Amino acid sequence: MNISVVVPLLNEEESLPELADWIKRVMETHQFSYEIIFVDDGSTDKSWEIIGNLAEKNSQIKGIKFRRNYGKSAALNEGFKATQGEVIITMDADLQDSPDEIPGLYEMITAKNYDLVSGWKKKRHDPVFTKNLPSKLFNAVTRRMSGIRNLHDFNCGLKAYKNDVVKNIEVYGEMHRFIPVIAKWAGFGKIGEKVVQHQARKYGNTKFGMSRFINGFLDLLSITFVGRFGKKPMHLFGLLGTLFFIIGFIVLVILTVRVYIYDDFYTRSLPLMLFGIMTIILGTQLFLAGFLAELISRNAPNRNHYLIEERVGNTSLQDSV
Repeated sequence: MNISVVVPLLNEEESLPELADWIKRVMETHQFSYEIIFVDDGSTDKSWEIIGNLAEKNSQIKGIKFRRNYGKSAALNEGFKATQGEVIITMDADLQDSPDEIPGLYEMITAKNYDLVSGWKKKRHDPVFTKNLPSKLFNAVTRRMSGIRNLHDFNCGLKAYKNDVVKNIEVYGEMHRFIPVIAKWAGFGKIGEKVVQHQARKYGNTKFGMSRFINGFLDLLSITFVGRFGKKPMHLFGLLGTLFFIIGFIVLVILTVRVYIYDDFYTRSLPLMLFGIMTIILGTQLFLAGFLAELISRNAPNRNHYLIEERVGNTSLQDSV
């Protein structure tokens, strides 16, 4: 199979028929063998019913329905498990991502041998102050912290991957914003970018509020830590703990000498003593945190276990691979 298209969705009943027909038209025009995997993230409208109807008309359409809402990262992770295509394309269900971009993304993966290609919505149809400017700031910080300097839009839903990439990364929490970073830490370093068309939303409203910027920054810190210290958390906590312990020990030694020489503990040395004790306690706590993190990382439970209510098409075989 040439292409698997993974579409996570939440309450997008109006756009699904048009999106499915558009993808089908593109695939048939370019003679791609394909599958479309819709992952319903706990919709409360008629989205799942529509997916079932579409699958009856087109055997290439498959579906996975979560019992409740888990988030976009969970939907992508479950969709990745079910893919069979040589190249995996992800796109949002709101028709703001154009399926006409699929052939170009496919060529960059197959002909130019990229591991991952991320779309760049260079011209956006979003409010400037509530979405565009915060998005540019967020992407600038992510480029700086991740070291992936050639990407302008980490959070674009339209992306292409080699099959090997999606089978070897784990997307959880709200880490879908940082899939290029996750792929880089996993050893897939050839990451490219393609300018793509951004279309105005045709139906409904956005499912993401302003909280995504705060959560995005916290997730960036998390993914940076996991990528650099996930296998050896003691390298970070142990270093900081040792540093604070040494500082506290030196301060208390200086304090002892001052008290012995000047015999003026309360007026001059009490703040210094408190600082020394505080740094020793903090250092000890960081050291213990390092040991605990090391134990947790060696015995981590499965984070990506989601209750699936129903499936359409054969999407379970790949889950066990």
